[in-house]
Amino acid sequence: MEMKKQESEVRKTVIKIRMNSDEKKSLKKLQQGSTDRNMSNYVRKVVLQKPVVIQYRNQSADDFLKDMLALKKELNAAGNNFNQAVKKLHLLDKIPEFRVWLTLYENSRKALIEDIEEIKLRMGQLYEQWLQK
Repeated sequence: MEMKKQESEVRKTVIKIRMNSDEKKSLKKLQQGSTDRNMSNYVRKVVLQKPVVIQYRNQSADDFLKDMLALKKELNAAGNNFNQAVKKLHLLDKIPEFRVWLTLYENSRKALIEDIEEIKLRMGQLYEQWLQK
């Protein structure tokens, strides 16, 4: 069942405004800096002096997070490659000298995985802190 808007909510009046290209670019930039994705909503709020929510981005924090996400991907890839190498070494554990290597690499793998998990945890904490600012 379709709900009808109350008569006071229906917008029937169209108001036209003329702008040159620089003015239009400025308006578009202001609208894009707000949370309003619709130009009509943005202009309506400005004209009626209603609050407009402006998006604020900390570029250095954004750049840092982008770098950290790339690092996280690299660490995950390194961890995966290391796991694959250790699995292949397990196939050779029948040869005595490989058993020693296997034990050594298994311990290194565990340490690497723990370090990666700690980095991921700290990155997640930093990300959450920045989201709250």
